[in-house]
Amino acid sequence: MNGTETIIPVENEFIRVGFTNKGGQPKWVELKEFKAPDSSTVKLAATDFDKFTYSINTGNNKTADISSFYFSGGQVTKDANGNQVITFQLQSPQGALVHQYVIKPKNYFVDFNLGVEGANNLLSQNQINFTWQNRAVQLQKDLKYERQQSNVAYRENGDYDHSTALSSDAETFNKGVNWVAVKQQFFNSTFVAKNNFTSGSIQWVTPKTGNVVVEATANLKMQLPAGSKASVPLGMYYGPTDYKILKQYGNDMEDMVNLGSGMFAFVKYINRWIVIPVFDLFKQLTSNFGIVILLLTLFIRLLISPLTYTSYLSGAKMKVLRPEIEQLKAKHGGDQQAMSMDQMKLFREAGVNPLGGCIPSLLQIPIFFALYSFFNSNVALRGKNFLWAHDLSQYDSIAQLPFNVPFYGDHVSLFTITAILTSLAISLYSMNSMPDQGNPVMKYMPYIFPVILLFVFNSLPAGLTWYYTVSNVITLLLQFVIQNYIINHDKILAKMEENRKKPKTKSKWQERMEQMQDQQRKVQEMQQKIRSNYTHFESPAKSGAFSYATNCDI
Repeated sequence: MNGTETIIPVENEFIRVGFTNKGGQPKWVELKEFKAPDSSTVKLAATDFDKFTYSINTGNNKTADISSFYFSGGQVTKDANGNQVITFQLQSPQGALVHQYVIKPKNYFVDFNLGVEGANNLLSQNQINFTWQNRAVQLQKDLKYERQQSNVAYRENGDYDHSTALSSDAETFNKGVNWVAVKQQFFNSTFVAKNNFTSGSIQWVTPKTGNVVVEATANLKMQLPAGSKASVPLGMYYGPTDYKILKQYGNDMEDMVNLGSGMFAFVKYINRWIVIPVFDLFKQLTSNFGIVILLLTLFIRLLISPLTYTSYLSGAKMKVLRPEIEQLKAKHGGDQQAMSMDQMKLFREAGVNPLGGCIPSLLQIPIFFALYSFFNSNVALRGKNFLWAHDLSQYDSIAQLPFNVPFYGDHVSLFTITAILTSLAISLYSMNSMPDQGNPVMKYMPYIFPVILLFVFNSLPAGLTWYYTVSNVITLLLQFVIQNYIINHDKILAKMEENRKKPKTKSKWQERMEQMQDQQRKVQEMQQKIRSNYTHFESPAKSGAFSYATNCDI
């Protein structure tokens, strides 16, 4: 337990690991291809808190943690496969320990083979109690946002699970655990047992101050076979949370890449099968990731073009009916009940579905959430600049505010502003082509929605807000071209006139709507009759008006 600490660096094309003879384990890991916010190389597991250890028997009723011992050895050799191997030994009267680490070329995974001689003497009941500690320090510009995207992850009984790193908590494992990990937004540190830990627990703390994202401690048990000799195959991963890289290890570590969660967990398949392959294809064509995102946007818009056209066609039909709807408004004045019934009758006669613009929009919602998850977890964008954005994986800032605006932040994101302005333009364009529904709230919706987005988008990655900007510009162009040069309004009007001549059958939805409106009309008539017959009583009931949205294009 007395000695001098020595650091032995071992590296491949991706990582540089500093091994220490104290505890015979990694002291720090540098990721060569990634930079921290201060422009230094990203380091993982590099604090005094980071370590793994387990207890061994050192005498009668005495134990000590192996992290307190100075191991011998530390020589680096190469095996027949070109892997670098570093081996540490610890001798004692009770037995011996061997820590062997294997670093493969172009790999972030470090194989760790633990050899025990005299296991029946060194270990109580041939059981190892591992303690693995990891402190994740800030690696993104926005610590708060990085915490939101970080979690503690694990694979228990063959199933992946995770818990948020936003608050301190703990998990207990009663079944076999394959690995535990601290996953930051774009990087993770993972401790792996190739033959599983038998049980254990993990606790984590989220400090309120400083630059620490989360601090975790895992206590993991492993039962060794009876006998004096034992070999325990373990492993450690220190690297990017990249879907393709993690998938090669075949133990669900790729599930740490948040490509869809919660009620929209199914969108991860859109990302895995469509978005990631297409993004990687465009990435091979150009090194400019802003152009890659532009090409991806064009592809996505082409993919959903049938839905887009259906939505615009519905909008064109509503535009053709606008004069007749205005006539109905003039006819009924403030009688919303009669106006709604005649409007539905007009839609049915013309063969127009008032929800025709809404359904295609609803079908696009999964794509929206898929891309939101993709841009928040895509490590390939980290550190890549485009126009004024220095890092597409983080918000772009053109001005720093001297104060913090609640829900907005202390910076001004230009890509957020371009996304909001183009979104506002779409709303105004759509409002102008839609009939006036007489609802004063709807008049302000084109302004309210972009203001809400301003607060939501300001801290999002620049790559995501650049995607929204491009997508909105495409939407504006498509709306203008389709409605002015592709959709023939005269043909639509002729088709609608033709539909009016056909016998009409009501759908169940239309029947229910008309029944509800008829019931409400009867209630109103009854209320008016009561008022006229009993003028000395003032009914507190207020006559309601059943209204419905005529479209979702806005």
